[in-house]
Amino acid sequence: MVHTSMLTALISGVLLTVIGLLFSAPILRLMGTTKDALPLAIIYMRIYFSGMPFMMLYNYGAAVLRAIGDTRRPMIFLFISGALNFVLNLIFVVPLKMSVAGVALATIISQGLSAFLIIRCLILSEGAYKLVISKLHINKDKFLRMLQIGLPAGVQGVLFSVSNVIIQSSVNSFDDTIIVAGNTTGQNIEGFVYMAMNAFSQTALSFSGQNYGAKKYDRINKVLWIALACVSIVGLTMGNLSVLFGRPLLSLYTDDPNVVSYGLLRITYICTLYFLCGTMDVASGVMRGMGYSILPTIVSLTGACIFRIIWIFTVFARFHSLEVLYSSYPISWFLTTAVHLICFMIVYNKLKKELNLCKIK
Repeated sequence: MVHTSMLTALISGVLLTVIGLLFSAPILRLMGTTKDALPLAIIYMRIYFSGMPFMMLYNYGAAVLRAIGDTRRPMIFLFISGALNFVLNLIFVVPLKMSVAGVALATIISQGLSAFLIIRCLILSEGAYKLVISKLHINKDKFLRMLQIGLPAGVQGVLFSVSNVIIQSSVNSFDDTIIVAGNTTGQNIEGFVYMAMNAFSQTALSFSGQNYGAKKYDRINKVLWIALACVSIVGLTMGNLSVLFGRPLLSLYTDDPNVVSYGLLRITYICTLYFLCGTMDVASGVMRGMGYSILPTIVSLTGACIFRIIWIFTVFARFHSLEVLYSSYPISWFLTTAVHLICFMIVYNKLKKELNLCKIK
């Protein structure tokens, strides 16, 4: 499984790089990217897609470590790469004046470091999850099993991206390069908060999967609520600190006060309640750890994707403002989290009843 996963990661990363290099320009034009921003946007996308093999290798390798209960090292590697990303952004953008190319280059270099750390960790490990480069191959049965469990989550991720593309197109509809730049700058700040929260959702998935396999269902309930508490504390703290220090943080990326103002508007609406995104991911991850992959996909797509699209073509179309557009994020996170928790309680009670019947028999 380890060797199938890592080779799949490398191949899929290369394929995504080719797709990104070929289709970045037409996709950006389809999104309605302003003419002034289009050349820089194409540069950013092409450089960013060049780092896809690194991203895939880290994600797959981190999943292997989490599956055997090691959630600490993937989080440490992610923290190190995130810190490097932050430092390189400062170096490339401020003194070297590399603009968006510098931001993209900083991203793929930091991803390359995280991929290197994960691969090195697996190579030096002992036991069933040790990675031996010469043994890389794709096992058909393992690959099909991976598709069965992972495909619903993959479809969810793709459609999430589609909804984000539609939202980005809505931002582009203002036909103002400064607004687009402010929106993008705000997203960079959000990325640090999301990475911190994502560590808890991945940990919750791993722990719930282990306890599901051991039929220790009471522990799954504890995993859910502890992870929800942790991700809420981290999300609230980092999200609101990002807003509190928003202007100096955003000023690291641009010296245009108007861009900073629009970036601050975005993170005010999103980062203040960003912890709701974390709770949504944790609840979804626990459900997947319990073997239910399709149910959380349907809930997430309905609550976070379809809802946002409907919002854009109804509420946003009626009240055409950035504030209305950004409001769709926290509302969709709250609704999706609530439904996930309801589904969890139904599935959790069902599993406990089945376990009790087995004990009686």
